[in-house]
Amino acid sequence: MSSFTSLLFSCAAIAAFLILLRRWRYRRLRLPPGSLGLPFIGETLQLISAYKSDNPEPFMDRRLNRYGLVFTTHVFGEPTVFSAEPEMNRFVLANEGKLFECSYPGSISNLLGKHSLLLMKGNLHKKMHSLTMSFANSWIIKDHLLVDVDRLIRLNLDSWSDRVLLMEEAKKITFELTVKQLMSFDPDEWTENLRKEYVLVIEGFFTLPFPLFSPTYRRAIKARTKVAEALTLVVRERRKGSESDGNRKKDMLGALLASGEQFSDEEIVDFMLALLVAGYETTSTIMTLAVKFLTETPLALAQLKEEHDQIRSKSKTGAPLEWSDYKSMIFTQCVVNETLRMANIIGGIFRRATTDININGYTIPKGWKVFASFRAVHLNPNHFKDARSFNPWRWQNNSEATIPVNVYTPFGGGPRLCPGYELARVVLSVFLHRFITIFSWVPAEEDRLVFFPTTRTQKRYPIIVKRREESSPCI
Repeated sequence: MSSFTSLLFSCAAIAAFLILLRRWRYRRLRLPPGSLGLPFIGETLQLISAYKSDNPEPFMDRRLNRYGLVFTTHVFGEPTVFSAEPEMNRFVLANEGKLFECSYPGSISNLLGKHSLLLMKGNLHKKMHSLTMSFANSWIIKDHLLVDVDRLIRLNLDSWSDRVLLMEEAKKITFELTVKQLMSFDPDEWTENLRKEYVLVIEGFFTLPFPLFSPTYRRAIKARTKVAEALTLVVRERRKGSESDGNRKKDMLGALLASGEQFSDEEIVDFMLALLVAGYETTSTIMTLAVKFLTETPLALAQLKEEHDQIRSKSKTGAPLEWSDYKSMIFTQCVVNETLRMANIIGGIFRRATTDININGYTIPKGWKVFASFRAVHLNPNHFKDARSFNPWRWQNNSEATIPVNVYTPFGGGPRLCPGYELARVVLSVFLHRFITIFSWVPAEEDRLVFFPTTRTQKRYPIIVKRREESSPCI
């Protein structure tokens, strides 16, 4: 017993010494103001509970009001500096691969896989990022993706009647579009089963990465295994097909198999799994919030409806959208810009300091994480008048040209700029065109959609829809 007590005492003494040493070093370095919270846990529980509530803003708002635009906290097991300062965010983005490296919470990293684009570094990341952008640029969209986007959106809307859970339907649309882009699969039972497993994977992103203590994370790990197994079978079948007939489909999987890089099945599966996340969760959020914001802003909805009715009047009934139709959606782009600003398709990015960094009079210690919050900048009234109000007219007359590039960053920036940024804008524009010209709608009930929908606790934004040919508009 005495030896055990001595060992316990020694461990406690060593831990206390390390804590004191850490505090002494941090005091010397002049950290940004803030609090590290409880030992080990830090302020993770406050962040997660805010994220899963109806309004996650107070986590940032309280600390910004108390400490300023840059503050220290401790989340997901690591000390982290949060930044809502545009110049500091630009500095972080510009020094990717130099002073900072990509780093995300363990829950996200484990579920995405070590070969995901989000976690790649160096030359491999540059090569794969370029490849991904080449499959979602304006030329590719104009050449053949627009046809698939329009067709799949119409296919989904054709099945709508009466009460619709808009967020769920938007997620089905974006998942099917992404599967089509990655693997050339049209919607069927297989894709729907894959999507259901995917939902469980995404639920595990913002949880503590300990299966023993988190049933949500445990379910996410099991679902991730099932998704990986399903994608692996597809990759192996495509390998056999490409070897036997020499034909290559015009999708991302075909490009990976023909790249000459000799990627393993695991590498390709991790890569595609992460792209499915990017296409599924983010775009569906802005689609749902665009409808919510427009419903609450009748003047914007009326102007948007007029624009799309004019486009519709110039084409035959049932005709697919042309690239020229998309380019004529002038006010639509104002709505898209404003929705992206408020919905924040990329709320922020995590990076890790590779050395002690002095900035704005503070020091970020080597090994610490930095979270550059784009969302906090977009919602700051110092940058946008009435920042938390939906106002698409603020973007008229090309007024966005006067906004500093580091203030409006809905798709991130630097070497890790979201490779699907052009496609996301097109998908939202086409969805709005079809939705507005086909349906009139009203909210189904008093059901306030959370400002930033989360996976498990989101309101699904039910609406009552009627086809415009069948009745007068509800709105």
